[in-house]
Amino acid sequence: MIPFRRPACGCALPPVPLRAPVPEPQPGDEHGWRLGDPITYENLTVFPVLASQTANTSGFATLDEALASGDAIVTEQGSYMRRTRDGVDEPVYSGAQVNQLVLINRGKRPLLLLAGEVVSGGKQDRIVGKDRIVPVGAPPLALDVFCVEHGRWTGGSDKFTAANTMVHPSVREKAAVEQDQGKVWAAVRSGTTTTNTRASTGSAGNARADAAAPMVSSEALSTVMAESAPTESYRKIYQSRAVGTSVEAFAAEMERRFKRATQNRKDEHVVGVVVAYGDEVAWSDIFVSSELFRVYWPKLLRSYVVEAVTRPRLRETASLADARDFLRPADGHVREESDPGVYIWRERTDGRRAEIELEALDPKPLTLHWMKVLRAS
Repeated sequence: MIPFRRPACGCALPPVPLRAPVPEPQPGDEHGWRLGDPITYENLTVFPVLASQTANTSGFATLDEALASGDAIVTEQGSYMRRTRDGVDEPVYSGAQVNQLVLINRGKRPLLLLAGEVVSGGKQDRIVGKDRIVPVGAPPLALDVFCVEHGRWTGGSDKFTAANTMVHPSVREKAAVEQDQGKVWAAVRSGTTTTNTRASTGSAGNARADAAAPMVSSEALSTVMAESAPTESYRKIYQSRAVGTSVEAFAAEMERRFKRATQNRKDEHVVGVVVAYGDEVAWSDIFVSSELFRVYWPKLLRSYVVEAVTRPRLRETASLADARDFLRPADGHVREESDPGVYIWRERTDGRRAEIELEALDPKPLTLHWMKVLRAS
């Protein structure tokens, strides 16, 4: 019983109600995010990231969209010519390079690029090295990229086309966080670069009883490269019949489950996902709008699935508490790069965890994309 003080008049006052406890803030609260229930198939679990409000991002164009419409051009260096005042055509940047291309935004909207997006053609297929925004009317840009086709340096056309592909997390991490071309090539060849021993061994170093072999083994990848992708082309490896059939069937089932779990939400919007393999939460992609998430989701899902089919299959799954813990902001070293008045790229690293956010500055500050990764090393 709640004690009360009897007033001088002798009449009783009602008890003072106790205050309800204030709930502890959850990771993501500062962004207006909430995690939905986990959706699991095989060794892959995705946690939908939900928001009550979503921004209007129709003022930005995506890379695949702009390449398909001709609003963006990506070429090898030395291939894009401009005419001087003397009427002479000269290259904007001279000499093709593995880790740089030339990008021109000819459209009427700023162009959004995400690390890990594949552009196909030229002398080698490449992936975008970092998240960034290319403004309208910008001069030809020297675009930092990584090669995902080790054995080719030829091509009939130096222009690139949209591949509608995102490389899987092991490759994407080596580009976006490690920024190491050799490690990018190694991740393309090996499928997964995770060094987490929980995924394959127990505390004594023996194989875990609940771990089954990956759906696509390293031996299978080697066979595909020998027979179908001698240039070690990412697209040819992971879209081959030997590998791609497993990926597409897996992705179709996960997409069915995800759609069933997230449809008909009246007051919440899906703006991203947190991704786990077995009992390890390893990745997240979150956007400022449900519109951007819908555009990127098909190729993001396939990238997560490629990683899943090359990892051991486990019965254990990550919990909602694990995913919430993964979303906690990193407190470590901060590094920033910017194009003044256009965007800020910000990276925070805290032990094995690294998070990257891309903040647009025009027409107003807006964090378009937030990515977090559990680094393999």
